[in-house]
Amino acid sequence: MPLLHFTIAVKLFLCLQLASATINIPPGYSVPAVFVFGDSIVDTGNNNNLITQAKCNYPPYGRDFLGQQATGRFSNGRVPSDLLVDALGIKEFLPPYANPSLRPEDLITGVNFASGGAGFDPLTSRLAPAISLEDQLGMFREYSKKLEELVGVARAKFIIANGLFMVVAGSNDIANTFYLARIRQIHFNINSYTDFMARYASAFAKELYAAGGRRIGFFGAPPLGCVPSQRTLAGGIERVCVNEYNAAAELFNGKLHTALNQLQTSLPNSKLVYVDIYNPLLDVIQNYRKYGIQSSPYVSFSLTYFIILTVRVLN
Repeated sequence: MPLLHFTIAVKLFLCLQLASATINIPPGYSVPAVFVFGDSIVDTGNNNNLITQAKCNYPPYGRDFLGQQATGRFSNGRVPSDLLVDALGIKEFLPPYANPSLRPEDLITGVNFASGGAGFDPLTSRLAPAISLEDQLGMFREYSKKLEELVGVARAKFIIANGLFMVVAGSNDIANTFYLARIRQIHFNINSYTDFMARYASAFAKELYAAGGRRIGFFGAPPLGCVPSQRTLAGGIERVCVNEYNAAAELFNGKLHTALNQLQTSLPNSKLVYVDIYNPLLDVIQNYRKYGIQSSPYVSFSLTYFIILTVRVLN
């Protein structure tokens, strides 16, 4: 998430009977496990034992979580990865793989590898510092071996092939590495940098496929120019949304969507899904009263974003 000290409370409404937020699952098919990679939007505590500023295992984080615990989630409560597994009927929370107290049943139904501060650009994770996507993939490979020991090779392959993979990254690349630190501006403009990001995203999808993943969803970037940290830094005295940052997010999203569509044709039996969160979030920001929010959703320090998520899980 942009600016590590800023918390954005995220609510994910996954309602199976509402057209605004649906998970379409074929009759008789279920998702055995969920595996999540990415950044602080979905991190459930993998950064707790890292030497980094990108952690939040202390109050006021977690004040609305079970037992008011600050678990390392970058939120006041649950994060989208938790809400996804809950909506799928798998379990209430998706535990971080780095949790030393993981139980066998936790491994069987999926775990979380995401790390706050990570990005598609390897430099982004080094700047945070955070667990890079490449290292998250290494953790998944380690996990796969543990799963084979628990349930056998055949069952482990089934769980992974039929599980749902979710990748949420890109915000830190644009907001922090490109615009805030400006390091990448030495060699890239925003057009070439988003090309660079999309190539890394495509390569990561290939690596997940090689590791056994077949149903893989990539979240696009949100309207970064409306994130309070970016409005504070670049929105002027009135802290307005920064159109340039929103345009950068849209530019990347279009390239990510295209890359995934092209890639799927070369990966047999795969289902690569692009999940648009940019437009639903922008709609909430611009038309907040329609959603029952009485004041502008970026006025207060503690935000609530309503993510409309459509994930297609196919046989």
